[in-house]
Amino acid sequence: MFECFTDEARAVVVRAQDVARAAGADRIEPVHLLLSAAAGTGPGAGALRAAGLDADRAAASAAAAEATLLAGLGVDLDLVRERAEQSFGSGALDTRSRTGRLRFSGAAKRVLHEALRAEVAVGSRRLDDASVLLGVLAVRDAVVAAVLRDQDVEPLDLRRRLTTRGAA
Repeated sequence: MFECFTDEARAVVVRAQDVARAAGADRIEPVHLLLSAAAGTGPGAGALRAAGLDADRAAASAAAAEATLLAGLGVDLDLVRERAEQSFGSGALDTRSRTGRLRFSGAAKRVLHEALRAEVAVGSRRLDDASVLLGVLAVRDAVVAAVLRDQDVEPLDLRRRLTTRGAA
């Protein structure tokens, strides 16, 4: 599948690992692909900026959204950290240095599948960063939705910008 990726799309996937590591994640999630694309220079990154997304603010929004979603499930991160440190010592949940490649979550794999489907649907087999973002939108991840909402980015407007990028 990766032979269909443009250099920019490959860069999004590689950067997503760094974004996930910086967030302390043990796998790549759709939000990491979104944030990685936002940090790029391709047509997808341009569509995100045109829609009003700020990459730095979006990263902060992602961290807050994850904590809020967990709290909505009744998970108190401070309490979890406190109990873990009581049982396993100070810093028990601190991010350890991870080496090697991070795995893609099931949802992140679906992003890549949906990106390919979006391009095949229009008769293309070349995936760029905009294709990856179309996949991110198709998966409808709760953290991605919260980041877009926090940035006042309307998903339908973003999808329109991504699908009309070559029509201008």
